Amino acid sequence: MESERDKFAFEQGPIRPPSEAYSLLIRATRNCTWNKCAFCHTYKGKRFEKRSVQEVKADIQAAKDIADEIKALSWRSGYGGEITREVVEATFSLYDEHFRSIALWLYFGGKHVFLQDANSIVLKTSELIEILKFLKDKFPHVERVTSYGRSSTIAKRKSVEELKELKEAGLTRLHVGLESGWDFLLEYMNKGVTAAEHIKAGKKVMESSIELSEYVILGLGGRRWWREHALETAKVLNQVSPHFIRLRTLKVLPQMPLQKKIDEGDFVLQTEEEMIVEERLLIESLNGINSTFLSDHILNLLMEVEGKLPKEKEKMLKIIDAFLALPPEEKLNFRLGKRAGIYNTMEDMSDTLLHRKVEELVERLKVEAPGGVEEAISKIKETFL
Repeated sequence: MESERDKFAFEQGPIRPPSEAYSLLIRATRNCTWNKCAFCHTYKGKRFEKRSVQEVKADIQAAKDIADEIKALSWRSGYGGEITREVVEATFSLYDEHFRSIALWLYFGGKHVFLQDANSIVLKTSELIEILKFLKDKFPHVERVTSYGRSSTIAKRKSVEELKELKEAGLTRLHVGLESGWDFLLEYMNKGVTAAEHIKAGKKVMESSIELSEYVILGLGGRRWWREHALETAKVLNQVSPHFIRLRTLKVLPQMPLQKKIDEGDFVLQTEEEMIVEERLLIESLNGINSTFLSDHILNLLMEVEGKLPKEKEKMLKIIDAFLALPPEEKLNFRLGKRAGIYNTMEDMSDTLLHRKVEELVERLKVEAPGGVEEAISKIKETFL
């Protein structure tokens, strides 16, 4: 018999894209179907599992029950069913994390849903359609439903017709980890996909009218292969022309398989400045496409490098050139200020008080921090993963 606690509980996975920060997270699968990438640590040591349709629908129903309870709380509190700041704060003091997550979702509009975990598109199309229809039935106001999907899965297991059926059922966007478009690097990083499969999958998604977000990892080629990584990745993107190109910056943690390659001297990390040079080459090489380029992750140094291609390419390149033209001490000032949360963009450096604050921090870290400023920056970046 279902307990009252079980009625108001649903399962959530560990991650979601930054663009899904205010989305309801519904776990359709557990962990990753591949789980062998050298640059990823998220699901290592965990087995992939498909959740049953009934399990997923039960979670959606639990989310609906919680949403109804929160709206009832709003009425009882005199807010007429509106999810106000006061209602959200009340859930934080009266209820558990399930209530808090739904309250925040409703507060921010309650219109976006993300299906977890790493490759939920692997579920049978009929199962996904059943989940999507149930979701829309319970939450008819939802406007966007998204999921991660591996290129190899889409290329080999989903037809354009199936993707169109998923679109019709309510799937509006797929997040795909392109990472690189260079076959050598894809194999070196054990990505389990080829450039040709990336292109095939991307074109299928675009033909289906589902929105496509392709993710590129800056720095994945290291010092030896950065140029090939940038150029070959641009070639793939130029053939797909996805709706969104989302940039990520490589940060290696000890538990990642890539760390062993670094320890053995086989892979050499780039400096942040070298990665920005790589970013410039990537953007410069994107031609003939209509995509929105986004730097929407805190690990990216120049998060202001965003824009619509091709219209805003020159604007983005000018931002990069402005950083590269800075004297070494000013580059260091910006890098630390950005990582420490003092700066958001390079324009913030023109604030005399902020600039001086970072200068003082630089001098203090040179003396006090083990490994100096660079090690301090590295440690801050680790907290972003």
